[in-house]
Amino acid sequence: MLVDGIPYRTIWLGEDGESVEIIDQRKLPWSFEIATLRTSDDAANAIFGMLVRGAGLIGATAASGMFLAALECRKAADDAGFDKEFARLGEKLKATRPTAVNLAWAVDRQTTAVAAVSGIEEKIAVARHLAAEVADEDAEWCRRIGEHGLPSIREIHDNKGSDEPVNILTHCNAGWLAFVDYGSATSPIYAAHDAGIPVHIWVDETRPRNQGARLTAWELGKHGVPHTVIADNTGGHLMQHGMVDMVITGTDRTTHTGDVANKIGTYLKALAAYDNGVPFYVALPSSTFDWETRNGVNDIPIEQRNGEEVSRMGGAPDAEMSLEPEIEVTVVAKGSPVANYAFDVTPARLVTGLITERGVCPATESGIRALFPEK
Repeated sequence: MLVDGIPYRTIWLGEDGESVEIIDQRKLPWSFEIATLRTSDDAANAIFGMLVRGAGLIGATAASGMFLAALECRKAADDAGFDKEFARLGEKLKATRPTAVNLAWAVDRQTTAVAAVSGIEEKIAVARHLAAEVADEDAEWCRRIGEHGLPSIREIHDNKGSDEPVNILTHCNAGWLAFVDYGSATSPIYAAHDAGIPVHIWVDETRPRNQGARLTAWELGKHGVPHTVIADNTGGHLMQHGMVDMVITGTDRTTHTGDVANKIGTYLKALAAYDNGVPFYVALPSSTFDWETRNGVNDIPIEQRNGEEVSRMGGAPDAEMSLEPEIEVTVVAKGSPVANYAFDVTPARLVTGLITERGVCPATESGIRALFPEK
């Protein structure tokens, strides 16, 4: 996507061939800065510390982190020693964000591929190639999600029979910043905007990290898509008054039975959409499916993060959003305990459809397996 006229992905191989470059999302929207990852620990810290966010980008960062791990294993005495240390570093990466299934998917894919070849330099070459492949796949799959989600937006626009925009509500950031390019939930939005279909996006601020207000709004603005930032609890009111035509969210893990784990607050939006007859779609690449878990509500692990993400809030020091250092303030009474559940699970029955790189399907096991029969 374009940032001030310059095309960027969210992650790429450094010019030296032995480092990885990422956009430091902690700095947005006040400052656009690039961070360099040189070790697998750097990659792990980027994932846990939320320099990178979103299912697809976490997966791509994990794949690149495994390439960096391969470089660290270069001094191994033999193939067996390399594979053992490589797997150990992979487990450290997996532990950073337990809910996002793309993370384990990318690490396991690297571990399997590297173990299948002989010779330390060949193993490193495979890890480098696969890191690039995972990133390229993610971008292409998200582009296709846009193609498959576009008809639903077009149909709503045609049924409105006017030049009024299609009002779409989002939650958290499932944009190109959450993937390698295009995004999942935003890909159909960008496709519709680029096709000349008028759209307007209601952007949930998404506490506690404000990914909507800070990231989704920023990237929509860079692409010229009309949008309005709202408090998280506004969506139900808007739906009651006919001001939302559809909801599109992303997901960090979706079971093969259609249960959707996503940023905390998604479940409440799905309930409001269901009560008001508003279509609720979830956009995801196939790498985000969990092919083992059946009951998402009971069995998907829900990450609990540091309470300071809730009790403290960061932002620009003035209304002009200057490039001065971000400031943080405390917003919770001293001594009050804080809980910080990062995700919730929306049951499949509340999901209108899943938008994938292979098409749109019902949020049911039969619907999902019809698109992915090999699974």
